[in-house]
This record gives sequence, structure tokens and C-alpha cells, in this order.
Amino acid sequence: MTFIRFLKYISITKLFNLFKIYFGYVLSKLIKKPFILGSPFSLTIEPTNNCNLSCLECPTGNNESNRKKGVLEFEGYKKIIDETKKYLIYLMLYFQGEPFLNPDIFEMIAYANLNKIYTSISTNGHFLDSDNNSRIVKSGLKKIIVSIDGTTQESYEKYRVGGNFNKVISGVKNLVQLRGKNDSSFPQIIVQFLVLKANEHQIEEIKDLSRTLGADKVELKSAQIEDFNKNLMPTIDKFSRYTKINGNFKIKSKLKNCCFRIWSTLVVTWEGIIVPCCFDKRLQYPLGNVNREDVLKLWKSPLFNQFRKEILLNRKKNTICGNCTEGLRIKN
Repeated sequence: MTFIRFLKYISITKLFNLFKIYFGYVLSKLIKKPFILGSPFSLTIEPTNNCNLSCLECPTGNNESNRKKGVLEFEGYKKIIDETKKYLIYLMLYFQGEPFLNPDIFEMIAYANLNKIYTSISTNGHFLDSDNNSRIVKSGLKKIIVSIDGTTQESYEKYRVGGNFNKVISGVKNLVQLRGKNDSSFPQIIVQFLVLKANEHQIEEIKDLSRTLGADKVELKSAQIEDFNKNLMPTIDKFSRYTKINGNFKIKSKLKNCCFRIWSTLVVTWEGIIVPCCFDKRLQYPLGNVNREDVLKLWKSPLFNQFRKEILLNRKKNTICGNCTEGLRIKN
């Protein structure tokens, strides 16, 4: 997404906040001490951690997570938005689970849009029926990422266990048609393709399929693989986020002692728990609860700053950074 698409969502206050964020980040790196001069310009909110699929490497889908299942209520969501909207430019309505299982999801999108916040969502695509697609277009959603990890039912379901390939394809096609009927360029429709051993031979096919459907873009994504399952690990090196060193798999990212995400982006679960970033899928580092305290107060809390300090001093010691894709982008 180019910077131009965000211009209408950037006020003078938000622009000045961006400057403060970046200045504080650079200063923190120089002196190895966290300085948080701005407020988050990007926010990730989890509408729900319920899901209809059982994806192999997802702690929610494969039931390896000990998290309680639930949905974020609209009033709790509204509190988060109201306390951060002065600075927010970008909102991702996804963390774990399938966001369209939250009955208030369209109201959530519309409320963010009303407050001039660019909204994005990631989905497995099984709820893109004509009624929901119509509501998506009318809600003001700006970007939708649809995971399609195969070009046949056979390859698709090897990772998306319980998924229906044809249902997802039909849903995307219908969304494209409804967007056209409403004479709208939004939402931008992204087909996301998780590159795995079972589908790496279908990369050109997914590109062709996406063009046929009328999607705006294909994004190839490397898979986060725990225990380095050889049945999932792609054989083509450029599509793996890991490399083998002395018999052990390591992340390709250099993991420098810095991370712009935790100076700029806030992640909130459906329970209201703040975690440092989207790689903390099992909530190993809870940093407070927005249901009990002000969001921006938690953003600058001693506990959050202690986490940032540990990143500045020795990021490789942090377990959630071991799968970070920062700096690892696959060219389509």
C-alpha cells in the first residue's frame, strides 16, 4: 500500500505524532534506553479468537493455545478507538481467529471509518457470502486480505484443515462484483498465499487465479513453522523464513537490537490485554488490560518500557522475536 492511500487519514496532529514516534525511536536506539515521545499510529485489535478452521501451525486452530475463547464487545472496542483515534492512521482488525465471527465486525469497521482511520482485515474467506460482502463494501473497509493457500482443494486443505476452497473462491469473486456494482475502489482485495511444501509449485497458478478473480494483488508469505515440520517447510529457499545452520533452523532475519513496531504499533486482544506485537500469539508478555486502564497510559507504562529496554539490549533473548519477518519480504 502506497503512502498516497493514507494521505486523507493524516491530520497535522497525526503527522506531528509520526515525527515524535520516529524521533523517540532513533533516540532510543542511540542511547539504549526507551523514549516514547509519541502515541501509536497503528493499532491491531482482535475481534475474536474463535475460528472455523484448524490450520496446522495456528495455536488457535490446532488448540495448542490455553487462551479462553471469546469475542470483543463493541463498547470495549469503542473505548480503545476513542482513546487512540487522535493519533491513529491504520487499524488491523485481526490477530488470532476469524474476525467475521464477531457479530459486531461491520459496526467496528464503520466506526473506525467514521473516525478517519484506515481499516484493514484478514480473513480465511469462508464468510464472504453476498450479504456479508454487501455489508463489507458499505462499511467503508479499505483493505481485505483473503488467505488462499492453494489452487485446488487438495493442496489448500493440507494447511487450511476444514476449509472449502471453492467457497472461498466464490466469495472473492462475489466481493469483486459487488465492489464494481457500487462503483467503488474499496476494499482493496489482497490474495495472500502462504508458501508451503504442498503448494510451492502453484505460485504462478495463484497469480493467474487472482487475476481471473479480479483481486488487486497477490502477496506471497513465508510460513511460521514450529518444530520445523518437514512436511510443511518449502524446499525453495527464498520462500522459507528459516535457514539451516549447523543442523539447526534459525530465522533469516538478523534480529538487530531494535524494533520499530513496539515504538509505533499497539496490539490488543479480545479480552483487552495488550501484548507487545503480533508474534506474541500465546500472550507470553501481557503488558496490561485496557478494560482497567487508559490505553495510552499503558502504552507508556514502566512494564512496556521494560520490555522495550530488553529489546534494545538483547533482542535475540526474546522468544517471540524468533519468528519475526522484519526485513524478510518475498518479491512476487
